[in-house]
Amino acid sequence: MQGKAQIDQILRQKCEAGELPGVVAMAATGNEVIYQGAFGKRDLARGDAMTADSVFWIASMTKAITTAAGMQLVEQGKLALDEPIGKLLPDLAAPQVLEGFDAKGEPKLRAAKKPITLRQLMTHTAGFAYNMWNGDCAQYLEKTGTPAITTCQNAALKTPLMSDPGTRWEYGTNIDFVGKAVEAVSGQRLDAYLRDHLLAPLGMNDTGFKITDQMRQRLVGMHARGEDGSLASIPFELEQNPEFHMGGGGLYGTAADYIKFTQMILNKGRGNGNQVLKPETVALMSQNNIGELSMGKMTTVAPVYTNDVDLYPDMVKKWGLSFLITTARTPEGRSAGSLAWAGLANTYFWIDPARNVAGVILMQLLPFADGKCLEAFAGFERAVYAGLDAGQKAA
Repeated sequence: MQGKAQIDQILRQKCEAGELPGVVAMAATGNEVIYQGAFGKRDLARGDAMTADSVFWIASMTKAITTAAGMQLVEQGKLALDEPIGKLLPDLAAPQVLEGFDAKGEPKLRAAKKPITLRQLMTHTAGFAYNMWNGDCAQYLEKTGTPAITTCQNAALKTPLMSDPGTRWEYGTNIDFVGKAVEAVSGQRLDAYLRDHLLAPLGMNDTGFKITDQMRQRLVGMHARGEDGSLASIPFELEQNPEFHMGGGGLYGTAADYIKFTQMILNKGRGNGNQVLKPETVALMSQNNIGELSMGKMTTVAPVYTNDVDLYPDMVKKWGLSFLITTARTPEGRSAGSLAWAGLANTYFWIDPARNVAGVILMQLLPFADGKCLEAFAGFERAVYAGLDAGQKAA
């Protein structure tokens, strides 16, 4: 594609200037990869060069895959989007809402006004939060000794709601329960279900919850950005023998694998010769599923893990079944109605059905929504659209 040299330059320069440790980026149309590049180092402590097949913790980019699995079971009539999910998952049968804390700092709980549905879990409107962006949730975990979700312990899921189901959009542990629902009706553990019904059919053989020996040879190290902007290698790895597979953030994988998933969405559920979702299911996943609600700013209460997240602050943002939906054209050129999301360690993707293009850019550093990472993402995306536009003019 036209613009490849421009993308190479943007990403190489960021790594050579020490702004990023390393990066892999890929872009594709529904039927071909149009850009692939790898720059910088896998791990600043070791000095191995980044390669296109490097393995990253993709964190919340897991959510779209888990949701796709849930939607396969909706197609089969084994799950229902708008039935109370508590019938299937006893832990969600009588949800409690946190109303704050009493004078002694004890949590004040009340029964939720409505049952939780699968659609609410898939759209982050069930009421669950993440302790990184919700101070009350953080205080609750601390007060009760509830483990953080990244421990992958079942006890981590035993938290109250921060608001009544269906009343507001708030990012949280919702998709972990979608994973539990998949397990409950399929009779398989989530890793096995995803492998059999999505990852293997799509040819995503470098993606999984468990880091295989082969994947480990290409694993990218985690980095932290200090307050002075400097980067340092830090130890980080998700529990490799988890009590539950974190459907909201547990996968490790490559850019080449994830681009296959985005191409499946572009191709209305088809990838690698397999129809893994019906076209009407993909259409449903790609449209506003939160009605009048909208996605707001995510304000950090844990700056070591995440910055404030305020994407396209002037735009109304909707949510599909696990995707952020942009409702207007973005400065980079992304069409209205495009889908996107990200992972905590600065991994990002977008899917633009109107232009038949998708992109994935993977980095591995904290905190999330890092300024230099967002610059790299925006530069990459802008150059992809410039290349498409130039190609169309030439044609």
